[in-house]
Amino acid sequence: MVVRLRLQRFGRKNSPFYRMVAADSRAPRDGKFLEIVGTYNPIANAAGIKEIRLKADRLRYWISVGAQPSDRVAWILGKFGILPPPPQRFSVQRMVPRKDRKAEEE
Repeated sequence: MVVRLRLQRFGRKNSPFYRMVAADSRAPRDGKFLEIVGTYNPIANAAGIKEIRLKADRLRYWISVGAQPSDRVAWILGKFGILPPPPQRFSVQRMVPRKDRKAEEE
C-alpha cells in the first residue's frame, strides 16, 4: 500500500477549503483516508493571509515511513521547512526577452 500526502477538497463551489490527509494512493480524492495532518485555506482573509495549519510531527512521521507527497503538498511543506523546497520548473533565462538574451551573451 503506497501512502500519499494529498489535499482533500471541501467547501462550496468557488470557495475551496482543503484538508491535508495521509491516504492510500488507490483511494478517491475525497474518499477514505488514514489521518488528517493539516488544513489549507487558499482564499485569503481580509488581511490578505492564506491560512495553513500543519501537524508537523505527524507529517514528519508519515514522510519517515515512506509517504509520498503530491506536488502541491510538497510545495507547501517546502515553504514551511518540513521538506526541502522542490526544484523550480521554469527557466529564469526564458523569462528574459530573446533580443535581450542575445545582447547579454555578447
